Amino acid sequence: MTERTPIHLGSGEPILMLHPFLCSQNVWRTVATRLAGTGRFEVLAPTMVGHRGGRRAPSWLLDTVALVDDIERRMDEIGWRTAHIVGNSLGGWVAFELERRGRSRTLTAIAPAGGWSQHSPGKYETVLKFILGGPALLAARLLGPRILELPFVQRIATLPVSGPADGPSRPDMVALLEDATHCTAYFQLLLKTLRLPGLLELADVGVPTHLVLCEKDRVFPTPRGHRYFLDNLPRDTRVTRLPGYGHIPMLEAPGHVTELIADFVDAHTEPERAASPAG
Repeated sequence: MTERTPIHLGSGEPILMLHPFLCSQNVWRTVATRLAGTGRFEVLAPTMVGHRGGRRAPSWLLDTVALVDDIERRMDEIGWRTAHIVGNSLGGWVAFELERRGRSRTLTAIAPAGGWSQHSPGKYETVLKFILGGPALLAARLLGPRILELPFVQRIATLPVSGPADGPSRPDMVALLEDATHCTAYFQLLLKTLRLPGLLELADVGVPTHLVLCEKDRVFPTPRGHRYFLDNLPRDTRVTRLPGYGHIPMLEAPGHVTELIADFVDAHTEPERAASPAG
């Protein structure tokens, strides 16, 4: 698997963007370009370990620690001590772990994973959904993008990622398909999820936090899919609900997601730091 260069654009306040399970940095391309285009933000969107274009897993027993370690190294490589961290799904889980290590200025969690205890029904429901999707991934690996031409497949493929029936654009769907069918961490991360609890000590999050929930999220259905976060995050957490959007809203509404991120970062940026280099 060839390692790809992370998306790294713009200058200004540092924003780190982390993608969902089975995806890659590609899901952030439009939002990253728009944020960098404001002239106020430096954006880094890498692909995580074990995903298509990311670094190889250090061992077969891949866990969240390995993902977080890799993202920390990427931050160190470009000289970022901290950043405003935005994570979607698995990326949201990793974002919370980075905050625990003191690497976050603010945290925006979009439909985050990890909202369960050791033996929560929600955890087993989530793993079962991905296991049941395994045969479809195998068929897509064998047929490639041609599978999207089969009757009803386009709609079935959009169900996990979008709210509207038309879903993401054709190029975005092809990119998602290629990423998902070449994710070497598929079984590793499902096994990790079964073995370990989700996010702990959420009440101790010490930076401004924005929880973004998607009304048509079929991976973590609202409200039960995010009750753990609503019950355990600090009371001053900002909560935004996106009506009509699915699990990966930046593919459906990149303009709306760009505004959400920019407004939250701007609201928590010290004026004197905004004029200085990232660090």
